[in-house]
Amino acid sequence: MKNLYLRNESMLFAIVDIETTGGNASSGSITEIAIAIHDGQQVLDFYETLVNPHCEIPYFIQNLTGITNEMVAHAPSFNEVAPTIYELLHDKVFVAHNVNFDYSFVKNQLEQAGYDFQVSKLCTIRLARKVFPGIPSYSLGKLCHYLQINHSNRHRAGGDTIATASLFRMILEHDAEGELERMLKKKRNNIFRLIYPFIK
Repeated sequence: MKNLYLRNESMLFAIVDIETTGGNASSGSITEIAIAIHDGQQVLDFYETLVNPHCEIPYFIQNLTGITNEMVAHAPSFNEVAPTIYELLHDKVFVAHNVNFDYSFVKNQLEQAGYDFQVSKLCTIRLARKVFPGIPSYSLGKLCHYLQINHSNRHRAGGDTIATASLFRMILEHDAEGELERMLKKKRNNIFRLIYPFIK
């Protein structure tokens, strides 16, 4: 088995999934967020909460996620949970499946809450395509099925985050060509260096 070791021990990853009221960060709002703090080998911390978007959730999204207007009516607003979310994310590498979607919403809502948010990000779709080429579909559900990763509670932030964390670890274990290192070096201008020793 190959494991990821970080020369800089302070480097951590925040694996994120969100549910929203729509597909555009400028007009939609987060209804649920989950964050798994990962050190490259295991989840160290996990955070999950519903979020009151203070607007109606479209019916087709309620049907997809199971998150209803009634469920979020008494949930905290994003501004209420923003300090916790910022604290979890601001010094980590932001990881998500189709990362630009999740990152754009989180960045937009953190900035609306008064936080300057700018971190490096990694996409598990791009990584999986490099490390596991030739899979018919790289959607999270189908990828997890193909790789035999347990994926329960689909289309909910917690279930998708846990599945993405398992996928992320599997990617690291099979990353013989150093794709993650290459992506991080490109994004972070060689701030961190990674090494991949073999462990029998």
